Amino acid sequence: MMTSRRVQWAILPFVLGGLLALQALATSPAQAQQKGKILVEPEAFAGAEEAAVIRHSLVQDGIAVTLTMEPAYPTRRLPGPLRQGDDVIFRFKIADTANETPATRVYPAAWMDLIPDGEARDDDTCRKKTKTFLGGSFYSAAELDLNVYYVLALNDDATITVVDPLFGFGGTKLLAMVPLQSPGEDWALTADQGLLFVSLPDSEAVAVVETATWQVYANVAVGPRPVRVALQPDEHYLWVGNDADAPEGAGVTVLATKTLAVAAHIPTGRGHHELAFTHDNRYAFVTNADAGTVSVIDVRTLRKIKDLHTGPRPTSLAYSPIGGTVYVADAEDGSIVVFDAYRHEIITRIQAEPGLGALRFAPGGRLGFVVNPQEDLLHILDAATNRLVQTGDMLDEPVQLGFSDELAYVLHRGNETVYMIPLDEVGVKDAPVPVVDFPGGQHPPGRATRPVTADLLVQAPGANAVLVANAADQSVYFYKEGMAGPMGQFTNYGREPRAVQVVDRSLRQRTAPGVYETVARLRRPGPYDVVFFMDAPRIIHCFGIQVAPDPTLEAANGEHAVAITPLTQQRLVPAGASAQLRFQLTDRGTRAPLTDVQDVQILVSLAPGIWHRRQQARHDGNGIYTADFVLPQPGVYYAYLSSGALKVPFRNPHYSILRATAPQEPGQ
Repeated sequence: MMTSRRVQWAILPFVLGGLLALQALATSPAQAQQKGKILVEPEAFAGAEEAAVIRHSLVQDGIAVTLTMEPAYPTRRLPGPLRQGDDVIFRFKIADTANETPATRVYPAAWMDLIPDGEARDDDTCRKKTKTFLGGSFYSAAELDLNVYYVLALNDDATITVVDPLFGFGGTKLLAMVPLQSPGEDWALTADQGLLFVSLPDSEAVAVVETATWQVYANVAVGPRPVRVALQPDEHYLWVGNDADAPEGAGVTVLATKTLAVAAHIPTGRGHHELAFTHDNRYAFVTNADAGTVSVIDVRTLRKIKDLHTGPRPTSLAYSPIGGTVYVADAEDGSIVVFDAYRHEIITRIQAEPGLGALRFAPGGRLGFVVNPQEDLLHILDAATNRLVQTGDMLDEPVQLGFSDELAYVLHRGNETVYMIPLDEVGVKDAPVPVVDFPGGQHPPGRATRPVTADLLVQAPGANAVLVANAADQSVYFYKEGMAGPMGQFTNYGREPRAVQVVDRSLRQRTAPGVYETVARLRRPGPYDVVFFMDAPRIIHCFGIQVAPDPTLEAANGEHAVAITPLTQQRLVPAGASAQLRFQLTDRGTRAPLTDVQDVQILVSLAPGIWHRRQQARHDGNGIYTADFVLPQPGVYYAYLSSGALKVPFRNPHYSILRATAPQEPGQ
């Protein structure tokens, strides 16, 4: 029933791609000019305009690039130029000048870099910056990386961990910890990545988290026991499944996403509710596990129009656009009922065995995957024929399904091993199910103290890779397809990650073809380069802009009045030896040294946050503060300074990086 093959190393193409991109930057500026003259619109230079919108354009090699920067939330700010603290939409419109068509198959990258005093602003400097940022140097990180994504963990203690999986503060990678009223159960993210909706069963509410600020914007009361949440395709409504005991409360609550007002509460039946929608937003479908029915709801009128009796205990459902059909798996009788999504009539029943669980369709909507945790099986059905075409043995209790562009993933409650099934090798009637595996941690997901209904596995943006949450390990693992095991992990700071989610802040086509955009917060005032890179055709350019200071922010947060200069000289030290960390503090306005500050502390952390020490710094004169640390083992260490009196937190952008090497053996 199943074949197995070993994972082959597949990292070479990715390494070669990165090397080729860096090699391309070795071309001289003169050679670059020969390929196409850069034309910058005069009115767009330097960002000196007082309006809150910055716009620049260039044309090179037949490609027009227009950069627009504007406030993401204009009603929440004072009039005037873009300032520190503003959440800004970075929008690059890229088009072919020959036929004025949008460039839809390009992959731009961009960074925002503070321009130091005296730095030359020429093509050569811009190219060197681009090469540094593409290489991902810890020592020369940009002020803002517009190509990043964040990993979110839904925790057991009523919090959400927000982590930068690439670079982080002090090696911990922690960006924010979002507090919730009670533990979350499920979540849904808008397509623009701006709002995250989290169901809170114990609070009878849905938390609305604003991802630009990582704060709970609102807690909306939605009725008893809200569990499953789902956005319909056009995101006009958020649907919330109420797993209430009382018949009048058991059903769905419909939330208008623009106003956060409750549009309707629709009783459907008792039991757990799973949700699905037609691709055109015409109908919503709701399972009622204890009633043995699926309710059909007209989205336009928000009224229930029919209850279909599908089986004694419908446990999951999914919609396939291939035939406009809905598939309902029943845990008690082992049937998969197929009904027409528009005529609301049962077409056929596909018989499997009792114990069926999650049912999901692979990308494209033709192949459906159904797990049976009771019998340790996986079924694959073909929506074109409405028949089971393959069955394979799984490990202990397969419970969740996930997909990337090329693979289906199966997670097991009783085993930490994750099964992968190549999508291009399945769908053949009665053929064995090909299986590859990797360890998704050290402990099975079933050891979590509080299992959750949300996904434990999601695809990582921009890569054939996935993220796997393992609550028992208190970790999230990063697995790249083709590798023998996870390439990395981050510990979840003593919390159990009960589900994982990704907020993608990289430049993507979100609103229109050829328009690549993202949202980021301006951290500090000053002159900046917005560094733009596109590989094919190769375009490298630095747009000059100006970020104005925010006087109210400076008055409320004294850290902006303090200049922090890392002075650590010896960056490479043997493990076990003493390392001296030095910082100088000066007044940003007068540039005078800040002397005899009594509460200056220095924190040293071993990446990725597996060891840290904090101690009082001594003042050595002229505003220089020093502390000595013994670095216990080889690795990369981050050093930060803080002062309560100066309102400087550890999480500030001025830090030192040290590398501890293995002690040299005698005779070497």
